[in-house]
Amino acid sequence: MTRLEPGDAAPDFTLPDDTGEKIGLADFRGNKAILYAYPAAMTTGCTTQACDFRDSVEPLKAAGYVVLGLSPDEPRQLAEFRARDGLTFPLLSDPDKSVLKAYGAYGEKQNYGKTVMGVIRSTFVIDADGMIEKAMYNVKATGHVALLRRELAV
Repeated sequence: MTRLEPGDAAPDFTLPDDTGEKIGLADFRGNKAILYAYPAAMTTGCTTQACDFRDSVEPLKAAGYVVLGLSPDEPRQLAEFRARDGLTFPLLSDPDKSVLKAYGAYGEKQNYGKTVMGVIRSTFVIDADGMIEKAMYNVKATGHVALLRRELAV
């Protein structure tokens, strides 16, 4: 598994969002983006993280960032997650995990002391030219958004 580093080109993608609309990274050229990868909609940790992003979306937007969530969940599941928790940013569906793999956010990880294959909770800050500014792997669900905001001075 290859991990991205600052200065790498962000792998391009086009995926369906929670409404079924196709969204591509190229749609956000000229803007900064935060793409965060999470294992599964409506699980405890993923809900905490999504709600933290929801609660921080306005200051992030004011600083020029768009927020995008990425998981292997199907669009209908993402729509339910978005509605249930009042999420105010697109949730992208990657059921074949091709984009997750391209970002190094899918592979071997530790889960309750066992090595398993799965989504590695990760966050990528992508600059306006589509380059990786930050690649953060194995982030914690709780407190990660606050840490990210401090690092971005937002």
